[in-house]
Amino acid sequence: MSKKDVILVIGSSGQIGTELVQKLREVYGTDNVVASDLKKTEQAKEGPFEVLDIMNAQQLLDIVSKHKVTQVYLLAALLSATAEKMPKFGWQLNMEGLFHVLDLAKEKIISKIYWPSSIAVFGPNTPKKNTPQFTVMEPSTVYGISKQAGERWCEYYFNKYNVDVRSLRYPGLIGWKSAPGGGTTDYAVHIYHQALKTGAYDCFLSENTTLPMMYMDDAIKATIGIMEANAADVKIRSSYNISGMSFSPKDIAAEIRKHIKGFEISYTPDFRQEIADSWPQSIVDIEAKKDWKWMPEYDLAKMTEIMLANLK
Repeated sequence: MSKKDVILVIGSSGQIGTELVQKLREVYGTDNVVASDLKKTEQAKEGPFEVLDIMNAQQLLDIVSKHKVTQVYLLAALLSATAEKMPKFGWQLNMEGLFHVLDLAKEKIISKIYWPSSIAVFGPNTPKKNTPQFTVMEPSTVYGISKQAGERWCEYYFNKYNVDVRSLRYPGLIGWKSAPGGGTTDYAVHIYHQALKTGAYDCFLSENTTLPMMYMDDAIKATIGIMEANAADVKIRSSYNISGMSFSPKDIAAEIRKHIKGFEISYTPDFRQEIADSWPQSIVDIEAKKDWKWMPEYDLAKMTEIMLANLK
């Protein structure tokens, strides 16, 4: 990133945005990172902030012009569990927002885009273990369908208009600084809160539901890492697989018991179980490691220690 660059983070007060804005401001300077969301949040006290509805293309253009924005991180989206309750709105928000940002880059108003994809792009016919970068997808959720379509459009805009767009397929993300936003992997955040609060947790997934997960610090590192990589090294313009760890509710409960004796977990699977069952159990991210030197730092034991210490 050059000295003249200004970053706009859209959807800045969500689970990822909260920590990403903080880190970007540390790295690039507070004044060079504009946070934005549907309503004003605490972030407005810490640096530049704009109220923005990503569905409003004119409002987006006005903010980009006002701050001379060169890079956009588009995080605003309706996540898996929430989008299943509002499928048409989920599709509309996830797709239109992306087009508004891609078109700014196509018109050379901004120079670089970060847009997150997800393991939700995979479906029930995807190989469950060691899911490779290129494989059968066929997602079965609105969120997954919108993310798969988004990947195709990102690649199309890169090939057709030379738009510098970069993307990662996030696994379930776990952090202590903000609440999760309505995803199927949210249990892995809630469980730590409840372990400390009540010593027990009733999980909405069954005990052996193994899913790919990642500690938030790794996710932020990967996000900034792919954006800082040389354009020539970013060889995949749909979205990169990235992997941290894989575990089940039973595994995380066993890890918590090492710190909180007598912690109890029960299981009451709901509609999210079906979503989880359609996703991979583990991910292969060899391309990200090879192309732009991605490497995770956290495993389940290290993450559990940090989560409990900080939530205390």
